[in-house]
Amino acid sequence: MGPLLLRALRARLGLRWQHRSTFEVANEPILEFKPGSLERAALQKALNDLKGKTEAIPCVVGGQEVWTADVRYQLSPYNHAHKVAKYCYADKDLINKAINAAVAVRREWDLRPIQDRAQIFFKAADLLSGPRRAEVLAKTMIGQGKTVIQAEIDAAAELIDFFRFNAKYAMELEEEQLISVPVSTNSMVYRGLEGFVAAVSPFNFTAIGGNLAGAPALMGNVVLWKPSDTAVLSSYAVYKILLEAGLPPNVIQFVPASGPVFGDTVTSSEHFAGLNFTGSVPTFKRLWKQVSENLDRYRTFPRLAGECGGKNFHLVHSSADVPTVVNGTLRSAFEYGGQKCSACSRLYVPDLLWPQIKAKLLEEHGKIKVGDPAGDFETFFSAVIDDKSFARIKKWIQHAETSPNLTILAGGKCDDKVGYFIEPCIVETKDPKDRIMKEEIFGPVLAVYVYPEKQYKDILQLVDTTSPYGLTGAVFAQDKNVIQEARKLLRNAAGNFYINDKSTGAVVAQQPFGGARASGTNDKPGGRHYILRWTSPQAIKETHVPLEDWKYSYMQ
Repeated sequence: MGPLLLRALRARLGLRWQHRSTFEVANEPILEFKPGSLERAALQKALNDLKGKTEAIPCVVGGQEVWTADVRYQLSPYNHAHKVAKYCYADKDLINKAINAAVAVRREWDLRPIQDRAQIFFKAADLLSGPRRAEVLAKTMIGQGKTVIQAEIDAAAELIDFFRFNAKYAMELEEEQLISVPVSTNSMVYRGLEGFVAAVSPFNFTAIGGNLAGAPALMGNVVLWKPSDTAVLSSYAVYKILLEAGLPPNVIQFVPASGPVFGDTVTSSEHFAGLNFTGSVPTFKRLWKQVSENLDRYRTFPRLAGECGGKNFHLVHSSADVPTVVNGTLRSAFEYGGQKCSACSRLYVPDLLWPQIKAKLLEEHGKIKVGDPAGDFETFFSAVIDDKSFARIKKWIQHAETSPNLTILAGGKCDDKVGYFIEPCIVETKDPKDRIMKEEIFGPVLAVYVYPEKQYKDILQLVDTTSPYGLTGAVFAQDKNVIQEARKLLRNAAGNFYINDKSTGAVVAQQPFGGARASGTNDKPGGRHYILRWTSPQAIKETHVPLEDWKYSYMQ
């Protein structure tokens, strides 16, 4: 990005590069990338610079770049002939070296004033907002198959918000002190955990990786970051931005690795103090069991935070606005190919409205463009992330084709010759308990159940009990009494609950994100309470008046 273009973009965004003296921050503006805009020109240049190129990405341990013999490649989902990154897996010995390197600097980093640590993340946010924005967006698009807007709301806006708001919350936390009385002064110190935190991040949000590693580091912890194999390119870009912003080299160790090897190694270390995880339920359960089996080794009870996905619902009442239902559902179910843990994958529609909703769904479905997100900005979503996802989702579509209870209404064609492309698929089910309504698919498949309009209250119970997850859900209704009833009966069905809006799109500081049940520990990243998970508070009392007698007054 040239200096004139950079200055113009900074001016447009209202960026301030001076040292922050206040805690006031705001959500990062989402750029539109209209033809002829500065941000579009910068992004297209960054995309062109990545064409046909393979970036070499090492492990970074003890501040040193390290290569092992286990070399891997990250492929572009929509063009799997393009190896976007060459990287290597850390083995057990290297992971243990990373642990030792991290623990060696833990005390020094923990004792560093929170204001100093916060400034690093403020600077990283400024770099992401300005000179490094196009690079991170381009690497997210090419490496993870995101469209420009999906990359923008993730790798730019959300990650910037995580860094800025977490830093703001951390500084405010230190300002909120305890009650003191004339004879003594009370204070609270927010220490990092005694050991290291393992951060395991997914492919689907660049921002999640930055936050899983960044939030604990901000609070004085040292971190081992294992990025997803299919997001190494963008994760490494974020890691380098943190270093450029002033993060000391050993605070976060960058260690791509085999999941089982990483999990076995970190949970067997006496220094293991926390897990910050986003991924599958089976993997999180496995790690939790390993932690419990190793409890006697640890110096402290580890903090376990996990977000594990969902089977998210849109529940439509007969009083709902039909265009809102259709447009919100199409976006929620098919943006980024349904590869969001919050994506709508089950839709409940009253028979009274189904003819209208079905007709409009199918009409708009026909307009969805699937393709190359970097070469064609009119693409709505691209290929799914890799061959494993492609095969898994294809099996779900085959289940819909062969089950007597299911009917494919639209889409579902699969083609992996060039990229892992799957058409958005809408399936109607006669059985609301079919496994397509229960199990997470994590792909562009929407299941619809049409219910008798008068059985709305029974459907509330059905929605609540069908799936083991509890992440996101939405109710569409204009009847206020219906909305209130749904809020009560679906109180535990979703950690993020939407009324007349789609089940995706949580914004940092506006809708802190997370769910319970099988969806995870609901620690709500994006909220001020999230950073408390990564501290071990110490209350300090200093008395100013000598104690002249051990006896109490009543004893005189």
